[in-house]
Amino acid sequence: MNMKVLANDGVSQTGIDALEKAGYEVITTKVAQEQLENFINENQISVLLVRSATTARKALIDACPSLKIIGRGGVGMDNIDVEYAREKGLTVINTPAASSSSVAELVFAHLFGGVRYLYDANRNMPLDGDSKFKDLKKNYAKGSELRGKTIGIIGFGRIGREVAKIALGCGMKVIASDSFVGEADITLDFYDGQKVTLKIKTEPVAELIQHSDFITLHVPAQKQYVIGKAEIAKMKDGAAIINAARGGVIDEVALIEALDSGKLSFAALDTFEEEPTPAVKVLMNERVSLSPHIGAATLEAQDRIGTELATQIIEVLG
Repeated sequence: MNMKVLANDGVSQTGIDALEKAGYEVITTKVAQEQLENFINENQISVLLVRSATTARKALIDACPSLKIIGRGGVGMDNIDVEYAREKGLTVINTPAASSSSVAELVFAHLFGGVRYLYDANRNMPLDGDSKFKDLKKNYAKGSELRGKTIGIIGFGRIGREVAKIALGCGMKVIASDSFVGEADITLDFYDGQKVTLKIKTEPVAELIQHSDFITLHVPAQKQYVIGKAEIAKMKDGAAIINAARGGVIDEVALIEALDSGKLSFAALDTFEEEPTPAVKVLMNERVSLSPHIGAATLEAQDRIGTELATQIIEVLG
């Protein structure tokens, strides 16, 4: 029987090639959520691959007996009923390591842009650059360096550690907080084969927020805010927050208040409470550096994700 894989939110060519070489048929048609059940049953799909757009809930799992594997290209599996699927005998796979470097680099894209006001300069230069050049130059003249500053990393898993590596390379002081990790060895691998390993200890969030110049979140989706009004109040005046984790880990109302009052210097958001229709107040705030949930969206990460998914599928189904 011809095994069929439906990559409903797309998959890289590297992944398609690996699966086809192993004898699988890969379908990349984008099937609407409400038609998914019919499509899977009509085509006897064995493997459903999703990113964040498609959900795989109990009803779908119950209605589609041909499914053997559900795969998530990426880390978070909040769009899949994982435990239920496993109880029903399905294998659920993801690619937790594949996009760590991409997310970490995006954090620093926002950080470097943030300390030099690029997010605001890029809004205002097209409007006033030709008529108010000197005024703009004066407006953005109080930038700061990342070197020597303290970055607080909340969530010290794979992505948090990749962030730590870049931060150490920039000469920053790194502090971290994680409910599962006490301390971690961070190994910096250089292009010529040399390595340096440093030990980073973790501390409670309540301490970390008090002496961080920048706070970046790398935690899974939460029921409660990790950073709310009370936590922001304890932060250093002029600190900044970056969220490239999940929407809902920061209280956006409290965040905007803190930006407007000057308590925080800037915020950078790749994920939002109201995705895919973020609050207009957040989008319009001139102290927010914005990107539309693109942390893992690099060509290299998508290649790694596709290849890893293919390898796991072939291991499970042969």
